[in-house]
Amino acid sequence: MEGNCEREEHALEKHVAFFDRNHDGLVYPWETYEGFRAIGCGIPLSAISAILINLALSHKTRPGKFPSLLFPIEVANIHKAKHGSDSGVYDSKGRFVPEKFEAIFRRHARTHPDALTSDELLEMLRSNREPKDYKGWVASWSEWQVLYYLCKDNKGLLPKGTIHGVYDGSLFERMAKERESSTKKS
Repeated sequence: MEGNCEREEHALEKHVAFFDRNHDGLVYPWETYEGFRAIGCGIPLSAISAILINLALSHKTRPGKFPSLLFPIEVANIHKAKHGSDSGVYDSKGRFVPEKFEAIFRRHARTHPDALTSDELLEMLRSNREPKDYKGWVASWSEWQVLYYLCKDNKGLLPKGTIHGVYDGSLFERMAKERESSTKKS
């Protein structure tokens, strides 16, 4: 069966696939909004995120295609939208790099070996900055601040398992299920 083999989905694609609410391989702004709401973000953060993320990533994931005013993000091409000044945990093809993930904690987790404080997180962001990569700085800062806001524990720590879940794509599904089950109980 030539031409029928499926390509393995990389970690970065799994990370983004949560926001592909109808599973068609494209993430539109309204899907980004729905995804943010599903993980517990408020209306303003969800709306701003949807606009900024789709505006920033759509054209990068659709090389050679005419720009779309609907600003879809192609999940299979998300690696083409990888920004600078990041942790390096995803390689240029969107694959998870375990050594880079572990390096985050070796270099920055001083208070607890398996978690980051707010200050340690900011230190990591500063150390990852590439010169004059202002868009990358803002993108990294925004991503990590939202993660910290949503996922820090009651001691103000961002646990290693939570951060791993962001990178492997499992965290968003888990957050949505937890939020859905807590909503049903209320």
